[in-house]
Amino acid sequence: MSLDTALARIASLQSMLQPQPVQQASPQLATQFSGALQGAAWGSTTVPGAAPVAGATSAPGTPAGQAILNAIRPEVGVAEQPPGSNDSPRIAQYRQATAGSGVGPWCAYFVSWAARQAGVPVGDSGQGFGRVDDVYAWAQKAGKALPAGATPAPGDLIVWDEHIGVVESVDADGTIHTIEGNSSDKVSQRTYGADGGGAVGYVRLG
Repeated sequence: MSLDTALARIASLQSMLQPQPVQQASPQLATQFSGALQGAAWGSTTVPGAAPVAGATSAPGTPAGQAILNAIRPEVGVAEQPPGSNDSPRIAQYRQATAGSGVGPWCAYFVSWAARQAGVPVGDSGQGFGRVDDVYAWAQKAGKALPAGATPAPGDLIVWDEHIGVVESVDADGTIHTIEGNSSDKVSQRTYGADGGGAVGYVRLG
């Protein structure tokens, strides 16, 4: 091998061993990555360039409201046995949260049970109620009632004339999603407009 050939080979090997420059991320990519990290730190469900997550709520709710939702979400689908009987082994357990309860319409039993499970029982002595009117009258007296037209938060009770449920979430446009006992003879999820389907008011227990 000639000297020139050897020197050329050495030069070639040296160039292969030189460290390659690190490619810098574009400023736009760095900004997106930084934004995604900030969103993760604050619990955001939005990533740059992504569509908003459906069902995002416009109000965060309270710890008591979250505890109520944690109690009732697994109950969705619990049904009367037989249909139309206002009864089943599980519904009988809901009734136990209300003093002096008997077999009958059980939407108020259901929210009384949920509130007790969450550690915020309804009634002056936590006795629960079997009548919707009694729940709302107590809430008004106790300073826990919100009037019709108010913006509810997840976990608030939603009150109609002779029916009651729990707000599960509120969309940014005001659409209200609920979980209700004794709705079509079972624990059901429902959706209403911003007026809550004619709700007469709400109850915030915590």
